[in-house]
Amino acid sequence: MAKIKRQVFYSFHFDNDVMRVQQIRNIGALEDNKPVSTNDWEEIKKKGDDAVKKWINDNMDYRSCVVVLVGEETAKRRWVKYEIEKAWNDGKGLVGIYIHNLKDPKTGTCAKGANPFDEFTFTDGPSKGLKLSSKVKCHNPKSTDAYNDIKDNIEDWIEEAINLRS
Repeated sequence: MAKIKRQVFYSFHFDNDVMRVQQIRNIGALEDNKPVSTNDWEEIKKKGDDAVKKWINDNMDYRSCVVVLVGEETAKRRWVKYEIEKAWNDGKGLVGIYIHNLKDPKTGTCAKGANPFDEFTFTDGPSKGLKLSSKVKCHNPKSTDAYNDIKDNIEDWIEEAINLRS
C-alpha cells in the first residue's frame, strides 16, 4: 500500500539552520514544500509582527503536521514558539527532529539544542503541570548517519504525530 504524501509545515530557526533544513526538504518523501527565501523572509519581518503571524497562519493552513527541526537555538526562537503553540491549539500533528548532526556546508554540525516542547506546560485538565514534551516526541537521529536516519523514518514519525492528535 502506497503511503500518503503529507503536507507539512516546517518550523525552524531560519538564520542558523536553513541549510540543514534544505537537506530535509530535498528528501522528497513529503509534499513539495518550497522554503521562503532569505529576501522574502526579511520583507515579511519588516512589515511587523502581524505580517509574520499572517504568513505563518496562511502557510500552516491545510497542513496536517508541523515538523519542528531542532538546531542549537531553535527552542529560544519566538516564532518557533508561536508555531508550536498554534499547531497544538489547532489539533495538528506535532513532532520534533533534532538536526544538529546534519552538516551545514559553511559551518558543519552544531551543538544539540534544547527540546522546544519543554518550553510549554499544560495549565489545566488531566495534563495540568506536564510539559508538552510528555505528549510530543522529539526524535534524535543517529549521530553517525543523521541524514539517512531522518530519510528512513520521517514519514513514520509524521504519521505517528498525526495519529496521536486524531
